Amino acid sequence: MGQVLEKFHGKQWRQKQIRLITDKVYDRIKDQSGSANLSFEDLYIAVLLVYNDINKRLPGPHFDPPSKEQVRGLMQACDINLDGELNHEEFVKFMQQLTTDTFIVVSQGLIITLVVAPTVAMATKKATEGVPGVGKVVQKLPSSVYASLVTLAIVWFQTARQDVD
Repeated sequence: MGQVLEKFHGKQWRQKQIRLITDKVYDRIKDQSGSANLSFEDLYIAVLLVYNDINKRLPGPHFDPPSKEQVRGLMQACDINLDGELNHEEFVKFMQQLTTDTFIVVSQGLIITLVVAPTVAMATKKATEGVPGVGKVVQKLPSSVYASLVTLAIVWFQTARQDVD
């Protein structure tokens, strides 16, 4: 799935996006706390801010941030110097590991939106040509409008299904 994103945005797109977001959030937390390193409390606030930015910038459903327990466990794994805080590079590594699954979900959503949905739309338009009443209405719509409507319906259904989960 990540290969699709690489085709659209280059091989380093995901890392660049995460780096931009994490640098911005790290600087914001550092300025507010006055410390160069992030304590657990600062780190959890930073995680919430990063997920907020991801949800604003990326298409598809919103992603829930990890629990405090998940953040604490990954923090311990990324705290290379074992001082109980994360410096800037440790924070970047932390966020890259934490957001890997998020980008896999986004990749799947992009494939559905960009490839599967328009294909399904055109197939259903062709299949309804002979259906009395329906075929005439569908055939009057331009293909691009019909494909957009079916794509929106699929994306809505996928988002609604994920909200239930």
